[in-house]
Amino acid sequence: MLKHVVLFKFKESLDESTKKSRSQEIKTALESLYEKIEVLKGIEVGLNCNADEKYDLALITEFENMKDLKTYATHPEHLKVLALIKEIVEKRACVDYLT
Repeated sequence: MLKHVVLFKFKESLDESTKKSRSQEIKTALESLYEKIEVLKGIEVGLNCNADEKYDLALITEFENMKDLKTYATHPEHLKVLALIKEIVEKRACVDYLT
């Protein structure tokens, strides 16, 4: 199994109300991908609750292999969600590993 872990830091310029509503919108959109993309074997989306940390959202997805991850990355439904994320993201960090 391949785990794809991504952390997102939202733009500092966002006010707290916008940050909260957009975070929930993105979380819901990401979670909906499980029903839309067959190669996606698992998904977990977490919103940071620790104000001392720098990243705002964590995404953990599972795939059978790297080929399936690439299929997911270019899937039209994923690209729609990616467009939402890009509107508010300042930084992204990613790790892919095999279990």
